[in-house]
Amino acid sequence: MSVWDDLVGQNAVVEQLVTAARSARAVLSGEGDPSGMTHAWLFTGPPGSGRATAARAFAAALQCTAPDLELGGVPGCGFCEGCHTALIGSHSDVEMVRTDVLSIGVKETRELVRSASMSPAAGRWQVIVLEDCDRLTEGAANVLLKAIEEPAPRTVWLLCAPSVEDALPTIRSRCRLLVLRQPAVGAVADVLVRRDGIDPELALFAARAAQGHIGRARRLATDASARERRAEVLALPLRVGDLGAALAGAQSLVDAAAADAKQVAEEVDAKETEDLRAALGAAAGVGGRMPRGTAGAMKELEDRQKRRATRTQRDSLDRALIDLCSFYRDVLALQFAASSELTCEDLRSAVQRVAGGSTAEATLRRIEAVLDCRRALDRNVAPLLAVEAMTVALRAG
Repeated sequence: MSVWDDLVGQNAVVEQLVTAARSARAVLSGEGDPSGMTHAWLFTGPPGSGRATAARAFAAALQCTAPDLELGGVPGCGFCEGCHTALIGSHSDVEMVRTDVLSIGVKETRELVRSASMSPAAGRWQVIVLEDCDRLTEGAANVLLKAIEEPAPRTVWLLCAPSVEDALPTIRSRCRLLVLRQPAVGAVADVLVRRDGIDPELALFAARAAQGHIGRARRLATDASARERRAEVLALPLRVGDLGAALAGAQSLVDAAAADAKQVAEEVDAKETEDLRAALGAAAGVGGRMPRGTAGAMKELEDRQKRRATRTQRDSLDRALIDLCSFYRDVLALQFAASSELTCEDLRSAVQRVAGGSTAEATLRRIEAVLDCRRALDRNVAPLLAVEAMTVALRAG
């Protein structure tokens, strides 16, 4: 099993990265063709396409020390110490950066640039994987730009963003671009069955419902509460018959997103807090006394967890809106008789009911209302206000 196995339906990208990893070895050895390697890469692709997975795999391949590489083996064996430590996040020369908050500021970026300027401890490459470069503030992007314009020797930047337009033009012009595509439903279902042991029928449902988003598909396949929340969201088109129902539906949608965010937070926050308490020398036992001078560190963690909760809720709400869009696209497909296979195949009867009770023009207006809600949330409009405006528009059709 190699580091490339988790990249689903991205054969062309894998081929480019393997070639680059071989060129990177040529740079280190001073032999062969180094032209396939460069110091800055931009991985783009729709949510769920695996752009961060591709960046992590490439980081591991750059640190791969498998002995058979000298005999023409593929970099990224997945078994050597370089690959293993890079993938689990413990390699001294690989830094994985994924923000839990809404934006990445100047202070954090300067610290990242400072660490990137250091020589690799293992003598190969210093690799920085920035999974959310689209969340850089303008000031932070300018700090990063200078580091990319004047790279330290053997430092490699791997930046990830949903699209080329999400990166500052001056940054993307200095990066080699890799574009990932949305994996096919069948390929995602196959991965769920093969790697996670999911029942094939459930795997196919999850892959189709997630529209090729691998992480979302895995969660739908393994978490019954996630499937229940999706069903609640997709019941909304049948529940907005009057103004009161539309407003109640908006509240329900926001509450579902909050519940989803809370579940994610509970899985992470408690362990994070306990780990920090132990590191700071808290007295044994739950709620044990903290040493003097540690209140600031605990408060900083609490603030970060609150900011992460805000982002998680926004992300959860955005996924719900994407599900709604897929429902109305299915409605439109039936109205135009354009497709026999639906994304919301499990809700075909509901889709048929909405399609038969409205026109294609009304469906297009409803899709636009959902997209307007997503844009409003991006502008930091209060979630309930944005969703209420959407549900009222869905009722009007």
